[in-house]
Amino acid sequence: MKTTVKFSLILLLGLSAASCNLEKKAFKSFEVAEYQYVISLYEKVLKKDPEDAEANYFIAESYRLSNRLHQALPYYEKAIANGMENDSIGLFYAFALKVQGNYDEAEKQLDKFLKESENEKYLARAEEEFNNLDFLEELKTKKNYFKVKNLEAVNSGAAEYSPVYNDGKLFFTSSRGDNKIYLGSGTPFTNIYSADTRGARVKSESIRALNEVINSPITNEGSVTFSPDGKTMVFAKGNSGKRKGTADVNLYITRNRNGVWTEPRMLNINNPGYWDSSPAFSRNGKTLYFASNRPGGYGGTDIYSARQNARGRFFKVKNLGPEINTSGNEMFPYISDDGHMYFSSDGHPGFGALDLFVARRVNGQITLENLGEPVNSNADDFGIHLFKADRGFFTSNREGGKGDDDIYTFVNEDPDLKVVNYFLEGVTMTPGNDGNLSILPNVRVELRDYKGEVLDETTTRDDGKFLFRVYEHEHYNLIGEKVGGNDQYLVTREQFTTVGKAVDRTTLTKLVTDIKFDTLLVLEKIEKDKIFVLDNIYYDLDKSDIREDAAIELDKLVVILNDNPELKIELSSHTDDRQTDAYNLNLSERRAKSAVKYIISQGVSGDRLVARGYGESKLLIPNAKTEEEHQVNRRTEFKILEIGQKRTTTTSPDEFDEDRYFDDEEDSGEN
Repeated sequence: MKTTVKFSLILLLGLSAASCNLEKKAFKSFEVAEYQYVISLYEKVLKKDPEDAEANYFIAESYRLSNRLHQALPYYEKAIANGMENDSIGLFYAFALKVQGNYDEAEKQLDKFLKESENEKYLARAEEEFNNLDFLEELKTKKNYFKVKNLEAVNSGAAEYSPVYNDGKLFFTSSRGDNKIYLGSGTPFTNIYSADTRGARVKSESIRALNEVINSPITNEGSVTFSPDGKTMVFAKGNSGKRKGTADVNLYITRNRNGVWTEPRMLNINNPGYWDSSPAFSRNGKTLYFASNRPGGYGGTDIYSARQNARGRFFKVKNLGPEINTSGNEMFPYISDDGHMYFSSDGHPGFGALDLFVARRVNGQITLENLGEPVNSNADDFGIHLFKADRGFFTSNREGGKGDDDIYTFVNEDPDLKVVNYFLEGVTMTPGNDGNLSILPNVRVELRDYKGEVLDETTTRDDGKFLFRVYEHEHYNLIGEKVGGNDQYLVTREQFTTVGKAVDRTTLTKLVTDIKFDTLLVLEKIEKDKIFVLDNIYYDLDKSDIREDAAIELDKLVVILNDNPELKIELSSHTDDRQTDAYNLNLSERRAKSAVKYIISQGVSGDRLVARGYGESKLLIPNAKTEEEHQVNRRTEFKILEIGQKRTTTTSPDEFDEDRYFDDEEDSGEN
């Protein structure tokens, strides 16, 4: 009897120790995102005790965190039924219900979570999702003309996603093949593939993995994007956990030289240790959009942009803000030829997991539209790409596919679909000594909206030309600043508007119409003692008060002074000769001082301003006879007195140096 008890005790202790070791191993694997391995470990626990709350919970979380939320539902249910409680389980249980299409129960669980939880972070997400469910009926009745079809020529039993069309080829990411198993998902590591295609007619026999310069058997290669000329590729790569820089996902860049892709390099806009992925070039190639879970965002993953300067460097990383990003996840941006941004989100009102949205500028504001069914479903729908204005590809793991994620094609058969692209085309110029305009190259030109936000920027080349996309019913400012060279030029801004210039779409017969507006941006050379006449500075008779119409013109001078902080000027007032010299001199001095006082009131330092009245001593038209001639003499001018140090545009140390990474010298192997 004693022997039996002793043996049973030893067996019990052994089982307890084994269970403890298993849980330690599972928790350690969970921390390093080996989710499929966690699932396999806890499945052993469930074989012995199917009701184990902790095992069910960690299996559910592992499915969720490896983008398989649709498989997590029964495990969340078991975990909750057996007493599992924490800050988030009720929220993610509701998400799992929504992905299964059980919207009513998802709403009940969200309501319960909102009443019981005290975690502010998760409460905000739950409230957002609870409100989103109110839009479902409206989304379900939304009329559209999309038709979708599984792209069977590409899809396999594995995952295929993020299709991109470039120069007659379809590029996509897939877990097909015999790569090693990625412990995060239990499937092979993904590679990037290409296939010859004409539109959506893919030649399946041409499908090939990109070579080993791009793909690695022990690293996940992800979404790709190409510059407009197809010569630069940016793609996501990571998840191996084996080498520095690949513990998570980062963006890499490579160039195609003579048909061969160069050794990829990490972009310096990556945030080490965080997820930076799903890149997309703008249509002019000067902006890179991507998704990241770096600190400082609005939720899980947010969409960011980075500018590319004249030397090919990426910098000015910017979060796109709450108009696009939510407390959920936004990712897979794509910029279409008509300048709209498509992206996927589980934070905006949608059908289940990730839904596809389009963001448009309308009257200077961003508007969002859920693309609706059948493009969206209660599964993950993401990675859209248009190869024509009315057709393209996207990715979904909806029921009825061939594998995990599948690539689908779509066509928009809306009979009223008319795409109008508006562009502002201009030339940077400067007046010569003879008064004639000549081209001024190397001018950085910014396009800003009425709020002052920079929408786009470029640096002109030898032809002085610039081109920006603009939108209907908006006011803009163009700001030009000369870059480099020995001579200095005034930073100049010109207003432009598309208000009242939109075409009537009902009169159009083509699917796509391009409209171009022309403009000149003239930069004046900065020279000491150079005089500029201010137009339309009028005063009431014998008075020096600043009238409203004069204030408008003086505001333009304020802008010039703010844009050119290195200048010190003399502001002078002149009269006609229809009073005594003494009277006119006194009047002009009072008017000059009044103008300077007004400019100071607008925030310009008085140290930069000198008021001077000249009376009638500098008539432009002596012996003036007509009122028009007298008005020419009654003028206000400013003269450049001093030219300080010209401001310079600084370069962020984190910018990508194209010259460094793509020179003709032998690769040094440095990052």
